[in-house]
Amino acid sequence: MILDKIENANLYKGIHPGIEKALNYIEKTNFNDLPMGKHEIEGHNLFVIFKEYLTKKVGGDLLESHREYIDVQYIVEGVEQMGVTMHTGQAPKKEYDAVDDYMLFDERYDIITVNKGMFAIFFPDDIHMPDITTGEPSNVKKAVFKVKIQHS
Repeated sequence: MILDKIENANLYKGIHPGIEKALNYIEKTNFNDLPMGKHEIEGHNLFVIFKEYLTKKVGGDLLESHREYIDVQYIVEGVEQMGVTMHTGQAPKKEYDAVDDYMLFDERYDIITVNKGMFAIFFPDDIHMPDITTGEPSNVKKAVFKVKIQHS
């Protein structure tokens, strides 16, 4: 997992070509002009889901992880917390769904706070739970980039 401010994006652009394209997209996009919803950048190899929602209190929610995609989550407006832990062989509570590329875990986790202008990158070994409130539910606008690990 990587957590940083968009001003430091150049530190991470050599990790994967799709991550570089996602970070460049963040730097060049006026999100006020982007409609909510899914936007293809390179078909199923790289796309972004721009969404707005209220953060939620944790109450029996499960953490997720992916196999086919890396998540790059960028906070456009607002602040949220995310639960994170490493996948170290734990058995999922919900087995892998290949169609939607996720599995769910019921594990202990640490909390990170992600503010406006920050991004988090979650790799397949990063089990995560986004959208958590920092207190009372608050409005967040977030761009979630899905970066295919192996281009097809």
